[in-house]
Order: sequence, then structure tokens, then C-alpha cells
Amino acid sequence: MEVNYKNNKRYKTAKYPIRQPLLIVFLIWLLSKIMLLNKKYKVEKINMEGLKPPYMLLSNHMYFIDFELCAMGTFPHRVNNVVNIDGYYRRPWLLELIGAICTRKFTMDLHLIKSINHVLKKGDILSMYPEARYSPCGTLSYLPESLGKLIKLNKVPVVVIVHHGNHIHSPFWNFRKKRKVPLHTTMTQILTTEQVKSMSVNEINKVVKEAMAYDDYAYIKENGILVKEDFRAEGLHKVLYQCPHCMTESLMDTKGTELFCKKCGKRWNMNEDCTLTALEGETEFSHIPDWFEWEREQVRKQIEKGEYHFEDEVEVYSLPRCWKFEKLGNARLTHTIEDGFVIQGNYNNSDYRIHRKPLETNSLHIEYDYCYIKPFDCVDISTENDSFYCYPVTKENVVTKLAFATEIIYQKHLN
Repeated sequence: MEVNYKNNKRYKTAKYPIRQPLLIVFLIWLLSKIMLLNKKYKVEKINMEGLKPPYMLLSNHMYFIDFELCAMGTFPHRVNNVVNIDGYYRRPWLLELIGAICTRKFTMDLHLIKSINHVLKKGDILSMYPEARYSPCGTLSYLPESLGKLIKLNKVPVVVIVHHGNHIHSPFWNFRKKRKVPLHTTMTQILTTEQVKSMSVNEINKVVKEAMAYDDYAYIKENGILVKEDFRAEGLHKVLYQCPHCMTESLMDTKGTELFCKKCGKRWNMNEDCTLTALEGETEFSHIPDWFEWEREQVRKQIEKGEYHFEDEVEVYSLPRCWKFEKLGNARLTHTIEDGFVIQGNYNNSDYRIHRKPLETNSLHIEYDYCYIKPFDCVDISTENDSFYCYPVTKENVVTKLAFATEIIYQKHLN
């Protein structure tokens, strides 16, 4: 049962993008250059000699600054970016003008494949962020198996952009407070047309995954970069939500440079090199991504034992079009190993039920401080023609665990 909107019109994502006007190419480069004026950055090109469009450009994703750095690397060529529908919010005309390709995250969008092929046949650059989200912990997120199939289908060179320092500069868990960190972007051709034609899909996926691997916390440590801001740990509890000392979930918090558990009281300091040190006793994890991956394994164990289950009342906003989030009121959100996601609510005097089976959602779009609706944690569960932003009402700091569980449950059903 779909939502009973008074206006059932949806934004049409199934349309081809325009070819980016050369004036727009120049303006994007100029604006990006201006936005980067007070930043220390470097864009390094590797194995790019003689390469001209068309090609596929795959980038890791930390924050909006990624787009600016990509513009530095691709100028003066035309680029069509794949953009989630919330990027079109209140400005669809602008995104259409710059040749963006609209989609809804983690759905089966067949027209997206056609649009990508359309761009490449025109002789331009197709840019996409295959992680389809900002990195929660400065490391590579899940890459879909279909990525290799998409590359194989289009038979063009593949270029990978990896941004280093962007996550520490604007961490997803506290992007409003910037850190003074030098940014280093590498732009590397990893596959030629001939290699794409000769390799299997699995081989392509392996090469892409290896080329896109990154760890921003290791980058900071290895390059002797220090983050001196006295707020550097604030928000980190959103990704490090489980205490490794007492095992309690969702009761971590942060202040200044410290991360602490509100249940057992244990505290860790985030040092200037972005490592962690326990103020008393054992330092369970000095490297932040190690703690993050430990949490993933705890969720995996719960799923393997059949103990995982999420249910809570949520406040729901939807985005069927681009100009307004529809406030749908409160609903019930459940996430289970067998059924995946179910949202049940009532809007406009009619019940609705949104069901996304485990194999229909290979990953989950989460937000910690969503600027378009209200600054709290939420999850975005999309269908092919709508997107539902769900804010948990009674449970706090749970969206990171939901993201882990979504990917693990998908793999469980896939295998």
C-alpha cells in the first residue's frame, strides 16, 4: 500500500541528462576553485597521460568538497554526475542544467544504466560515487557486485579518484565543524578499454575495490598530520556507538577531545594524530576504523545467532518530488532478518505499508545531522518512486547499527 498523497505526481528520474554546456563546465571549475581558496590541496594524476573521454570516473565520498576536487581533476571536459534525489531538493532546475543524473539510493534503477550508457556514447565523463554515501568512518564502504557488470557493459576506461584527508576535514559524524587538514586527491586510470573487454566481472570488481581502498585515519598518522582543534572528538560516538569495555550499545557520547560510555564511565581521548588512548586501563582500539569494524562483527554475530531485531516508532518525511518533504507523521519501522524493512503508518486518512525485502536493499542511506529536515539521526529507505526519511523516536544512536545490519542481511540472503 503506497502513501495516499493529495498530489500523486513524482519527480521523473527516468530521463536522459543533457550534455553539459561548456560554459557550465567553466563555471563549475571557477566556483570550485573559489571554494578551495582557503584549503591546502593537491590533485595528483597517475597513468592519465593521453586519456580523453569517454571514461567512467569512480570516486570515494567524504563530503561535498569531493565534487570540487573532482572538478579540478576533470576540467576542461564535460562531466555528468549521478546524484541522489535529495541533491535535487529545491533546485532540480540547477541539477538538470549541469547534466546530473537523478536516482534513488539503493534501488533497482534500470534507467540509470541507460543514462550512463547515453553519457558515455556522447563521448563524455560519467562520474559516480559507488559507495553511494558519505563514508561514516573514513574507510571504504560497501561496493555493489553490479559495479563490475556496469563497467563491463560500457567498455570504456575506468578512472578512480581517491580523496585523502577529506573525512578528517569534514567528518560525516560532525561535518559542520571543519578541521584544518591538507587534502590530497589521486586520479588514476586503473583499467583501459582493452582490459575491461578481456577481464571477467569478478576480476574487474577486485581491481576496483583494491584501487578504491582508503583509510583516512591511517593517512593522517602516516603523514604526520596533527588535528589540533579542541572539538575533534565531538560526534564520534555516532559511529563508535558500542562500548568495548562493558559491551553496552547506544550509550556512548563525546565532548571536546574525549569519547566516553555513559553506562560504565570508561573514557578515551582522541589524540592530535586521531588515534585513541584510554584514560584508564586497556586501550581496546587505538585505530578508530578497527573499533568500527569490531562493531560490524558484533552485529554479524547477532544475525548469525538469529538474535537481531529492530523496531521503533519513527517520525517519517518523504520526498516523492523535489520541492518539499512531505511530513507523514509517526509510523512503525521494523527491520528483521527474514523480512527486511517495513514501514507502517497512516497518512491522509489512509494506511500505508512500505516493504523492502532483504535482497531489495543492499545497503542503507543514513544521516547523522540531516540539514534538509532536522538535525538528528535518520535512515532513508527508498523505493523506485519515493524516499522515506525515518527518525527514530524512542531509540537513540541506532542508525549506524541499522546500516551494518542491512548489508550483512543482504549478503546472507544473497549467498
